Amino acid sequence: MKAMRFVSPGAPLVLTEVSLPSPRGHELLIRVQACGVCRTDLHLLDGELPAIPFPVTPGHEIVGTVAALGPEASEFRIGDRVGVPWLAFTCGECLYCRSSRENLCERARFTGYTRDGGYAEQVLADERYCLPLPAEGAAAELAPLLCAGLIGYRAYRLACLGETVGEPRRLGLYGFGAAAHLLAQVARAQGVRVFAFTRPGDTAGQRFARELGAEWAGGSDERPGEWLDAAILFAPVGALVPAALGCVRPGGRVVCAGIHMSDVPAFPYRLLWGERSVSSVANLTRADGREFLSLAARLHLKATVQRFALGDANLALERLRSGALEGAAVLELP
Repeated sequence: MKAMRFVSPGAPLVLTEVSLPSPRGHELLIRVQACGVCRTDLHLLDGELPAIPFPVTPGHEIVGTVAALGPEASEFRIGDRVGVPWLAFTCGECLYCRSSRENLCERARFTGYTRDGGYAEQVLADERYCLPLPAEGAAAELAPLLCAGLIGYRAYRLACLGETVGEPRRLGLYGFGAAAHLLAQVARAQGVRVFAFTRPGDTAGQRFARELGAEWAGGSDERPGEWLDAAILFAPVGALVPAALGCVRPGGRVVCAGIHMSDVPAFPYRLLWGERSVSSVANLTRADGREFLSLAARLHLKATVQRFALGDANLALERLRSGALEGAAVLELP
């Protein structure tokens, strides 16, 4: 089979012939229909993740159909459509696994990073970490739900902007890309007012945000005319932490949703004072996946995608890096 592989530091991905073994244990052999292109893939290529096991196949927003079952696999059947997210394995024994925080597992493995991912025609995945997907619908439009949607939703829950009456209802989204364009739809459906922050001067991105229900959209160097109750940072720019703190009310929250971020600069304590808080989101749990996909189906979430062939993965990544995408980039396989 063909795969786009990351073979050495600083090099672009290379189209390579790879042979996969037969699935073992709880593994599934999955024919890939589509795989989303995530900013975490850029962090991988830029060497911003530790201990990269070269060579490796990136990609962790995988939609495909089951082609073969390992001898212990019993949750899916051949032909089922499944999603393969970032979390690929947890130990089940550490403090975090035993306290329903498997996203922080000390021995976790991750799809497209510490095990091969979906920039390929086929992938092996542990069925216990796969998510059932509907048979209908375009695979390319489901793929962004498996990381952009999931991480955005986990950050949203941490921001405490759900359906509970009396909770804060003004949400700022910094970086209006794959995750934010999905989360904006969730927030608006739950009556939350959305304020979108893009790169300064990105009028196309601001227009896109307004089309998805943002009532205010501007550059990250601007301030809306009222306090935010919470802000979620999808852009991996540390300087946005004090910028967001300057826009949230006392008692408000700033949630950093990326796996990597540039250094946060020094800032005056007055921005944090007033019981404002800053936190991060790490990975996801399987419960997050089931809950979010159920919500996405109920709300009929619509992912805006730009499709690329497998061999054009480097182009898709560069479009993501430059901000020249509206919504999410997805590799689509025939």
